[in-house]
Amino acid sequence: MGDDQIERSAIVTGAASPRGIGRATALLLAKQGWSIGILDIDERGGQKLAEEITSSYSVKSYAAVADVAHEDQVRSAIDELEAALPPLAGLANIAGVSSPIPYLELTGEEWHRVININLNGVHYVCRRVAESMVRHGYGRIVSVSSISAQRGGGTYSKTPYSVAKAGVIGLTRALARELGPYGITVNAVAPGPIDTDIMGGPLTPERRAAMIDELLVNRVGVPGDVATAIAFLMSQDAGYISGHTLNVDGGLYMH
Repeated sequence: MGDDQIERSAIVTGAASPRGIGRATALLLAKQGWSIGILDIDERGGQKLAEEITSSYSVKSYAAVADVAHEDQVRSAIDELEAALPPLAGLANIAGVSSPIPYLELTGEEWHRVININLNGVHYVCRRVAESMVRHGYGRIVSVSSISAQRGGGTYSKTPYSVAKAGVIGLTRALARELGPYGITVNAVAPGPIDTDIMGGPLTPERRAAMIDELLVNRVGVPGDVATAIAFLMSQDAGYISGHTLNVDGGLYMH
């Protein structure tokens, strides 16, 4: 980020998980000079990360609590973040849940749980953030989809997860088209296998080896791999990229 962007804020959803992509993204963006708004259902975890960012980097950080599946909570949390931080210019939509249940065992409750968090939640956050970005005439929105959306699963999570993450790609493209005239770019990243808790806990050596067999690179991804891609798409330098889904997948899926 250039000096003219030092006093701008990025909201990162789902940042409180200790081993997650959200935390890695929040720390990298802070290192690059963004002030950070943390939006997470984990109040203590969010506050702890905000304190860590403030003490480690010369930026502001503030945490607000919301379950992204509830639009009223999202709107009030972002109101709170905006009041506490410099102007809102970036959004990293990372909050999500996994769902390994086979389709023939899937309940309506589980379907709606996953769709509400992984797709509706992304919409609710985008909708509120877009209002502020339109007023500023500038914005960078990046949401996390998944290789699962493109392959129809084949990962730890199954059908409702794949459907929600495919919806994120469609939402990304539609928002890029609608928000472009206001100086806002909208993109997505589609991670492949990343060693986070959303994979169902720490990877055993056997699971890790099986995953690597499918990849073109000789390792499973780490949260920093995805954070780096998100930070690039949120940078000033990425201003000519919009409506794109960037695969960060070790070559697992090639169009």
